[in-house]
Amino acid sequence: MSGLVECVPNVSEGRRPDVVRGLADVVSAVPGIRLLDLTSDADHNRSVITFAGDAEAVESAALALVAAAYGAIDMRTHIGEHPRLGAVDVVPFVPLSGSTMEDCVAIAKRVGGAVAKAHDVPVYYYAKAATRPERVRLPDIRKPQYEGLQALMDTTHGPDDGPARVHPTAGAIVVGARPPLIAFNIELDTADVKLAKRIAKEIRESSGGLTAVQAMGFELTDPVRAQVSMNLLDHSVTSLATVWREVEARANAAGVKVLRGELIGLAPLDAMLDVARESLRLDGLVRTQIIEGHFIR
Repeated sequence: MSGLVECVPNVSEGRRPDVVRGLADVVSAVPGIRLLDLTSDADHNRSVITFAGDAEAVESAALALVAAAYGAIDMRTHIGEHPRLGAVDVVPFVPLSGSTMEDCVAIAKRVGGAVAKAHDVPVYYYAKAATRPERVRLPDIRKPQYEGLQALMDTTHGPDDGPARVHPTAGAIVVGARPPLIAFNIELDTADVKLAKRIAKEIRESSGGLTAVQAMGFELTDPVRAQVSMNLLDHSVTSLATVWREVEARANAAGVKVLRGELIGLAPLDAMLDVARESLRLDGLVRTQIIEGHFIR
């Protein structure tokens, strides 16, 4: 396969910049890999590393990252706001130019099998690589978190690959294939995390809210603030502008202002064009009206 593949691993470390930078350097050292983005959050104690290249290079970089992270992160002492199952929490593969979802599913299965064999870590496959319906949604797999996973290994959370026991320091790992996802947070001008949790429940698809939206409410520190944290699984169905309006309307109804938005990692150009069309009412806006749009497909 000669097409491009993107990989967006989430690792359970966001408070030690030297460790996170070291993990990014491991990825960058793989020939044929381009490091696209590195984003860390101390409150979540989590980092997102985005890279791309041809399939073989991306597969090698993902395995190198996993090995390095397992040597640097100990889940027995990890504390953070974001749900997680392991030192490397989730490794999604995303098809770009010249590659297909089927290609990425195959990569996910190879990487998952290699991690299970090399590190004795339980592996779960999700999204397009899921082996059963209840494993499609990442939150369903991650619900027990690292601390509660072992108790469910013999019932709902038997792994798809690897041992049926949580690795003491590495935990477990979720590997999959999916379309581009936008991780987007909205910070509220309040410390009332109950409000953020209520708004998140109202807007997420699983509670009858916006289609293709996952959402949770968190408490941030320094200063203490409430945050609505979201994953937009398909921006063509529910746009960034739409979730902003829905969150802002609910916050304002409670007498709270929205402070700012935060993009975690990268977003497709088309998602940003959608924002311009909706927020600026540029109904006929097309890619070729953006300078960079003449240089990218």
